[in-house]
This record gives sequence, C-alpha cells and structure tokens, in this order.
Amino acid sequence: MNKVKVNKVRVFSTNACPYCHMAKDFLKQNKIEFEDINVEENEAAAEEAVKLSGQYGVPVIDVNGTIVVGFDRVRLKNLLKI
Repeated sequence: MNKVKVNKVRVFSTNACPYCHMAKDFLKQNKIEFEDINVEENEAAAEEAVKLSGQYGVPVIDVNGTIVVGFDRVRLKNLLKI
C-alpha cells in the first residue's frame, strides 16, 4: 500500500469536537500519518495551538509548518497533494 509522504502532520484536538474527528478520519482514510495532540489533556499543547493559530478553536492542523484552522478538506488536500 502506498503512503503519501509528508514531513509532519499534527492535529491539535479535543475529545468532543466533531470537526476534529472529521479531520482525523479524513487523514486516516487517506493514509496520512499524523500526531494527535489532545489539548484537553495537555495545557502546553493548548497554548502552542493558540500561539500557532491565533485562536482558541480546534482543530488546529499543522501540515509541515502550514497552519489550518478547522477542518478544511480542500486546503488539506492541496497541502498534502492528494
């Protein structure tokens, strides 16, 4: 099975966020490896997500240093070249 090669994908999320689940499901369906960072359980990660995005909302998705706020399927496809 071929995997799309990306340097680094991180998803800052919470347990109850439906858009976080949609984003992670999208990445899994496209065989994109990612680090799931739960900001409810990690205060430092929550602060990092705010610093990266300038917002308090989730998901915050870091694709090779490019920040996507929310689940933006089209933008993620473009960034991941899928």
